Amino acid sequence: MTTETDKSIFFKGVRDAAPFVLVVSPFATLFGVVATEAGLNVLEALTFSFAVIAGAAQFTALALMVDNAPVILVLASALAVNLRMAMYSAALTPYLGAAPLWHRALAAYFIVDQSYALAHMRFEENRDWALRQKLLYFWGTVVPVCPFWYLFTVIGAVLGSSIPDWMALDFAVPITFIAIIMPMLRTRAHLAAALVSVVGALIFAFLPYNLGLFVAGIAAMMTGAEIERRTQPDGGA
Repeated sequence: MTTETDKSIFFKGVRDAAPFVLVVSPFATLFGVVATEAGLNVLEALTFSFAVIAGAAQFTALALMVDNAPVILVLASALAVNLRMAMYSAALTPYLGAAPLWHRALAAYFIVDQSYALAHMRFEENRDWALRQKLLYFWGTVVPVCPFWYLFTVIGAVLGSSIPDWMALDFAVPITFIAIIMPMLRTRAHLAAALVSVVGALIFAFLPYNLGLFVAGIAAMMTGAEIERRTQPDGGA
């Protein structure tokens, strides 16, 4: 059996996350373009990405700002879209919860869809890893994702509207989430939650300010939780 070193575990995280550069880069570029078209300068667009570092929430907040929505609604909608990060944090707590407070706070900032999905999957597969090894793997997954999010936000903001429409950068948004979610749909609860979220988003698409996503997300979480409860050995009793 090959013994894994701290270095090999870190670079395993880097390798696992590296393919996401192909979708993070156009996704971030698109945000930079949209941000400048909405009136933000390069520094403001970069600050936006640094402060929020969550693509879906950033696009949601920006769209509402362009529509002159009330500030409280912008904040509430962005928070609602980003509620999944709280679930991600809770799911990683059993693995990283023993780390020092400063380390947990820094890791919490860098929990994004890609780092969570990869870390959770690998931690499940390698339950013998020590805390240090788990942290090293987590940081490995961050390296190919977050710096490129910042970099390509700037590139998109600098290029602005000069990027032609035929490049269709928005393809990166659905592809990113498909690549993350599909490998994780392993149980009936997962599949049901995914189905309800899709159907709910379509049914409630008429709601203003993207509130349909919020409603669909809640319905999906409730569905998944209920099916999980019913399929437990004790029957949820």
